[in-house]
Amino acid sequence: MDVPPDDAAAPVVDFDTSVAHPARVYDYWLGGKDNFAADREAAELAIQANPLVVPGVRINRAFLGRAVRYLAAEAGIRQFLDIGTGLPSANNTHQVAQSVAADSRVVYVDNDPIVLAHARALLTSTAVGRTAYLDADLRDPETILRRAAGTLDFSEPVAVMMLAILQLLPDADDPHAIVARVMASMPPGSYLVISHPASDIQPEAMAEMARRLNARQRAESQVCFRALADVTAFFGGLDLIPPGVVKPHEWRPDPGEKMPDHDVTAWCGVARKP
Repeated sequence: MDVPPDDAAAPVVDFDTSVAHPARVYDYWLGGKDNFAADREAAELAIQANPLVVPGVRINRAFLGRAVRYLAAEAGIRQFLDIGTGLPSANNTHQVAQSVAADSRVVYVDNDPIVLAHARALLTSTAVGRTAYLDADLRDPETILRRAAGTLDFSEPVAVMMLAILQLLPDADDPHAIVARVMASMPPGSYLVISHPASDIQPEAMAEMARRLNARQRAESQVCFRALADVTAFFGGLDLIPPGVVKPHEWRPDPGEKMPDHDVTAWCGVARKP
């Protein structure tokens, strides 16, 4: 695995297990074990408000796999910038991409020290592919882009992955401008992949879920769920790949794939930079 030369200069994140952290809450929902009592409490309270969250995050994970396979196999993408990595699980971006094209390069970005430790241990390169991890925050896209250039060649197309991360940026941070800044640095032929919890599907349950999570997570980890129009706006200036912005299970499902018999409280999409 590659670690950019200035990785040692990355900001130190306060390691506090007494407060819920989004990556560890998500890990609990996925059935992982890398979480603490505060994370489990927040996760369970969110489940009480929205019982669909657990099947929803697993459906979101399946969307990641289908999107990466599409990008590697059909779109010919060989570089991936995965922002908001989360704790390693099955079928991580590099595993899916390198199973299609062994020379794929992947840079993971997150700012949780537990994610950092696990990523360095588990998100390793193949013999011909390259995998790197950056300890950085999406609110600082310039740092992400500068350091990712140690592994990725920004003169060639890159797939930017932002799955279940943009809800951690409030409107005051202007997340649409941050996404636009990242994509402005990508060459034509690059892609943007987004999934985002919905505020307009099961709105009362989602509002209560957000309230409960925000009561237990740090100020910088407050969630802001968004409606279809707001999520679609992240793809401004890009060409959406059919079927457009849809619920995660509706995006290019595999033949014979069983559709859920419940609502999925998220939106997702994949778009290409012309």
